[in-house]
Amino acid sequence: MPVKRFDKTPMPTQVAGMRAHNFLEVNEGYTEDHARFEAERCLRCQDPICVTGCPVGVPIPQFIHAVALGDMQGASRLLRSANPLASVCGRVCAQENQCEARCSLAGRFNPVAIGHLERFVADWERTQTQEAKPQITRTEKVAIIGSGPAGLVCAGELARLGYSVTIYEALHAPGGVLRYGIPEFRLPKDILDWEISLLTDLGVKIECNVIIGRTLSLDQLTTKMGYSAVFIGTGAGLPQFLGIPGENLVGVYSANEYLTRVNLMRGYSADADTPVAHGESVAIVGAGNTAMDAVRTAMRMGASKAMVIYRRSETEMSAREEEYHHAKEEGVEFHWLTNPLEIIDDGNGRVSGLRCQRMVLGEPDKSGRARPVAIPDSEFVIPVDNVVLAIGTTPNPMLTRTTAGLSTTPSGCIVADERTGSTSRSLVFAGGDAVSGAATVILAAGAGKRAASAIHETLNPG
Repeated sequence: MPVKRFDKTPMPTQVAGMRAHNFLEVNEGYTEDHARFEAERCLRCQDPICVTGCPVGVPIPQFIHAVALGDMQGASRLLRSANPLASVCGRVCAQENQCEARCSLAGRFNPVAIGHLERFVADWERTQTQEAKPQITRTEKVAIIGSGPAGLVCAGELARLGYSVTIYEALHAPGGVLRYGIPEFRLPKDILDWEISLLTDLGVKIECNVIIGRTLSLDQLTTKMGYSAVFIGTGAGLPQFLGIPGENLVGVYSANEYLTRVNLMRGYSADADTPVAHGESVAIVGAGNTAMDAVRTAMRMGASKAMVIYRRSETEMSAREEEYHHAKEEGVEFHWLTNPLEIIDDGNGRVSGLRCQRMVLGEPDKSGRARPVAIPDSEFVIPVDNVVLAIGTTPNPMLTRTTAGLSTTPSGCIVADERTGSTSRSLVFAGGDAVSGAATVILAAGAGKRAASAIHETLNPG
């Protein structure tokens, strides 16, 4: 169907029936003609409130105008000046709830596809020769704990300001949730590796297999290793559980474990020596972005039936519209208003089913969403081989429990100033999911960027 002048230019995708069985990227990207056509939709407002919806402050109208003119070099320079992870954010950020939600076209027409254009420009940049060189001009050293989006962005901003920066990562490769939590079909590993290489080209050092709180303490970084400041971006990797019978059975995973296993063991690769095996029928409990990642991964790993179980309705789910749309196209089943009560044992310690109860929506709860209320005598069993729990995560307490004087909330989040990231410890800053609890990549990136600015102002006042 021809695209009307004010319609958003659709993103080409793999055919649903094919992509549900491979880990190749679903969205295939704009051509230059697509990008310039879409960029021409921008009204170039005098008061561009779309920018206020971007946590890292991308100069949106300016980079889009450069795309419309065919000046990809200029667009890339503008985009990269504000966002060190442009090709990542262009793929995984919920632009529809942030910058695009504030687009002046959004009220009457579809908003400009800011995220798709960001991805296009960043992908164009990958085709160009990179000549970044380290520009370490300052004597102060800064340590970054964690190499997820908050840590990477903080490191990149500080490196551009001339600081010597070292990232300490607990796992064997950098990226945090970007590498281990987001599936290959949404964020290919080579894209992430390229973004990280831009940071190392700037002089950022990355030390993997170092657990701060075990291998080294935070105090050692500041007292013995000479770091002038520390940024904590350790994320929220501790999974939550339902507290129902059967959660200890073989075949039950947290979504965090499930996605990490697939990514860490290269289950997405046809030639992997250590694929992740599971049964024919997989149930994912939850309806956020992580649930969509898990259920779509289950299909690609060979499940003949993959389903989402959610105690509220479709209206209350928190997943991105695009991911939900893609999941439906790929054949995922959705069981709304369904609450798990028990994971059933097959008699040998393995999962054989999920006992559930039908729900109806009542009055709003503290979150503002309608509270699910059980329907009496409505229990039933869904036969399944595996259950994946995608109901949220909290920060891992290892670092905070081994660091004296670092204040945390009752839920284990580090207490930090929203604007600067400063914590109860002098010259220790924090941001991202370690502070906010599980949130989005771009919000973590914004926190890392603000913290970098605060670190610079603290170390070099005036």
